[in-house]
Amino acid sequence: MDLQLKGKRVLVTGGTRGIGRAIVEAFLAEGAVVGFCARQAEEVAAVELTLSERGSAGSVTGSVVDVADAEALTAWVEQSAQAGGGIDVVVASVSALAIPESEENWQLSLNVDVMHTVRLVNAAMPYLEQSEAASIIAISSVSGRESDFASGPYGTAKTAIIGYIHGLAMQLAHKGIRANTVSPGNTYFEGGVWSSIETGDPDLYATAVGLNPTGHMGTPAEVAAPVVFLASPVASRVSGTNLVVDGALTRGIQF
Repeated sequence: MDLQLKGKRVLVTGGTRGIGRAIVEAFLAEGAVVGFCARQAEEVAAVELTLSERGSAGSVTGSVVDVADAEALTAWVEQSAQAGGGIDVVVASVSALAIPESEENWQLSLNVDVMHTVRLVNAAMPYLEQSEAASIIAISSVSGRESDFASGPYGTAKTAIIGYIHGLAMQLAHKGIRANTVSPGNTYFEGGVWSSIETGDPDLYATAVGLNPTGHMGTPAEVAAPVVFLASPVASRVSGTNLVVDGALTRGIQF
């Protein structure tokens, strides 16, 4: 299937590892022009070089940005839009992963998870309004849909993202701008949160794996594929949805 993404201009926050990197790679494979950002300069440079050398159908540019810095995030969006001649798709993928209960983690979750999503959308909006295939995607979590061990700062922030994006979908429909959320279940990759839990809290890890009906956790690529589909013009009638990508992990029926 041709997702009609060739030449589309895409911005992804948190594109150096895990789900964010897989999303960048998936857009590139479809021929998109992708700009991504992350905090660590060495990681950004290494990923940009690796992806550029692969000779994907699209092109890629990495930038060093702390999405918690509102001015830096806005400047990156503006610079990317000017360099690429516009923006068609934005993907808010960064999370502080601030799970334990504390005042600091509440502040981190609200500023990084929620407000970076809001600021990304606001900064990109003038350019999305000019696009014929405008799409907003935010990465939430199954922890934003039902209560689990991550309820608290992280889960509450993820719930807020779903509500925010759903509201955007209604408000922007008349402009032809779509907005959707993707909520992954347990996603394993080296250096990720579940890799850390596997060694730091093996009992919790074993419990989490045991809850997965498939018998294993998902991969970043398995999350990236539906993200790219939802962002594409092929999904032109899909807006306001929260797509759960969890291998039947969650138990609640979604109406």
